[in-house]
Amino acid sequence: MVVLPPGPRLPPPLQIAGFVRRPIAFLDQCARRYGHVFTLRLLIGGPVVMIAEPKYLRALWSNDRDHRLNSGRRFLLEPVLGKQSVLLQTGDEHLRRRRLMLPPFHGERMRGYARVMEEMTLRDVERWPVGTPFPLLPRMQRITLDVILRAVFGTTEGARENDLRARLTKLLEQTNDPKMQVWVTLDWFTGRRLSALDSAVRPVDELLNEEIAARRVAGDLEQREDIMSLLMLARDEAGNELPDAELRDQLITLLVAGHETTATALAWTFDALFRHPHVLARLRDELAGGDEKYLSAVVDESLRVRPIVPEVGRRLGAPLGINGYSLPAGTDVFAAVQLAHRRADLFPDPLAFRPERFLEDSPSTYTWIPFGGGTRRCLGAAFAQFEMRCVLATVLAHADLEPATNSAEPVVRRPVTLAPKNGTPALLRSRR
Repeated sequence: MVVLPPGPRLPPPLQIAGFVRRPIAFLDQCARRYGHVFTLRLLIGGPVVMIAEPKYLRALWSNDRDHRLNSGRRFLLEPVLGKQSVLLQTGDEHLRRRRLMLPPFHGERMRGYARVMEEMTLRDVERWPVGTPFPLLPRMQRITLDVILRAVFGTTEGARENDLRARLTKLLEQTNDPKMQVWVTLDWFTGRRLSALDSAVRPVDELLNEEIAARRVAGDLEQREDIMSLLMLARDEAGNELPDAELRDQLITLLVAGHETTATALAWTFDALFRHPHVLARLRDELAGGDEKYLSAVVDESLRVRPIVPEVGRRLGAPLGINGYSLPAGTDVFAAVQLAHRRADLFPDPLAFRPERFLEDSPSTYTWIPFGGGTRRCLGAAFAQFEMRCVLATVLAHADLEPATNSAEPVVRRPVTLAPKNGTPALLRSRR
């Protein structure tokens, strides 16, 4: 008989209700009662062991080559991302594909996208209404989608870009639609695909396949700088290129993983700045003086206070000893990112938004974990942080924004992320 760490004794339906409807308070209550390792028994998927202890996170992620995604996450993601997505691959195959995809997201090549990020942000700021409250989250989503269109897909302004934007927007809306999540969950229970997402996925696939074929014929990949072209030029150790079907999967993965998450992180950052005007004032002053160290600290602190993906899961591929318990292979284990970031012994006064803490000291690898860890750590982490800094600096330089409400944003759980419920209402006083 397998003995798991203790956890709440509520019936599974009540546990999943707390997990979904009170995503922060529920886990905080569990941690106060059971410590930083405990077991949840949710309505679907079997028991889940939650970990918010750095030494056990190290033990978990050190053996990442052996672990897999839990079956629920794979079932939810595969209809959109495709079977060959780097997010769904495991072991040596995952590492091989990850090595192919990493170069565009680091160094000078990544920083070369700064102009695109600034241009897309400025273009959107010009559309914001002056003197009328509006939610920032949809605007951030528009900006991050436009960045993906230009930096990842390599589009230029025109009818084809507009068509791809419209199709991708529909796909993203479908993946976030609660009704669609119900259909996909029913698929999981029945063990068969009902193809509920086909109407949104197929038009995107058609246009991407046309674009891939056109670029292979054009023969100008080496003159292009977008990530799609770089992936088409990439070769593995055996000299093989990415097949078209897999290229499609990786491009959609970059879209889904890099659009909603970065936009949501930006919306949360503005909410934090609205509630802490002294931080906003210092940030403006530092940026005006040409110093971006405080900007980086603001981004890092925002990702600590409001990590966008609050739990990062693994299905153990080998036994793991944690907190005196021997967890067998096949156990679902989740890094409780939100809980780890709210530990007072790791981050003094953890509920305070204090970017200075990241100027004073750098957190260890296993304490600040908004992008996960191990060999499956988000490969676009550096790109996301860079984009957040570019968008924030551009908005603050060209828009006089203030909060449209007096209250901090409540949290709502979406399929993968924790989002601001009202989209971070803002008021644009003037453009600069």
